Amino acid sequence: RDLCNVHRSGYVNLIGHPNVGKSTIANALLGERLSIISPKAQTTRHRIFGILNGVLAADAGIHAREEQTEAVPAAAGTPYQLVLSDTPGVLKPQYALQESMLVAVQGVFEDADVLLYVVELGEGPLRDERLYRKIADSDVPLVVVLNKIDLHKQDRLESELALWQERLPRAEIIPISALTGFHTDYLLQRLVALVPECPPYFEGDALTDRSERFVTSEMIREQVLHYYDKEIPYAVEVGIDSFVEEENLIRIRALLYVARDSQKGILIGHKGSMLKKVGTGARKQMEAFFAKKVYLELFVKVAADWRNDRKQLKRFGYE
Repeated sequence: RDLCNVHRSGYVNLIGHPNVGKSTIANALLGERLSIISPKAQTTRHRIFGILNGVLAADAGIHAREEQTEAVPAAAGTPYQLVLSDTPGVLKPQYALQESMLVAVQGVFEDADVLLYVVELGEGPLRDERLYRKIADSDVPLVVVLNKIDLHKQDRLESELALWQERLPRAEIIPISALTGFHTDYLLQRLVALVPECPPYFEGDALTDRSERFVTSEMIREQVLHYYDKEIPYAVEVGIDSFVEEENLIRIRALLYVARDSQKGILIGHKGSMLKKVGTGARKQMEAFFAKKVYLELFVKVAADWRNDRKQLKRFGYE
């Protein structure tokens, strides 16, 4: 048979409210910590592709849903490539940066082979009614992932499953806990079964469409989200000034931009103590990711009101 008949590939695009676990799900499926994670809202600012290559084992046990008239083609032993598209959480934009983030979310409808709508127990439909209708009316396969089920009792889960099946009758509802890994294997099996038979889109060793500079900047921003509260995490953008890879060492110089002068001192901390914590945490993540020693320098600059400045947003890769 032709390669296109034996290999499965497709774009699996995630969408949902902030903090429902989209990035955690993407990372769990990838087996890599590609998307940064934080309990704070608006952690993900860009649309990020994570590329998962594999071969579904012969005993994976993919079956058709009972109500389907045609069985899902046998996927046992099938090589696959899933392009997982993580997106910012859907919210009402308050400034230009969030408007750009919403544009990234809307892009999931343009190339999706499967829509992965992530919700939590007790959550209603997307507050953006237009986007919710697009999810409901889309003609691509729809999977509603009911995440964080480890936090609730069985009877609550059963009622939520029934509720979402009533809301979106054409959807396949899959309960999981991305944090504990419960049912993520089954989710993977279903996604492989739902994407079309097609050659891979990316080279076999590719992990993401993003550059090493981008991944590095996100690791630094994750530490900012971890160590700071209030407005600071949302006022910081990270730029990589230089990234030089040597045989056994990577030298990185990064600039942390804040929106106001008053935020600069908070970010740096007393005698540089807070910035040192950010740098140490980010460097450890980088060394684990790149499997090399990293020499990291951090500097703080003011980019006045950058979140509402279209020119600066374009420079930071948002427009």
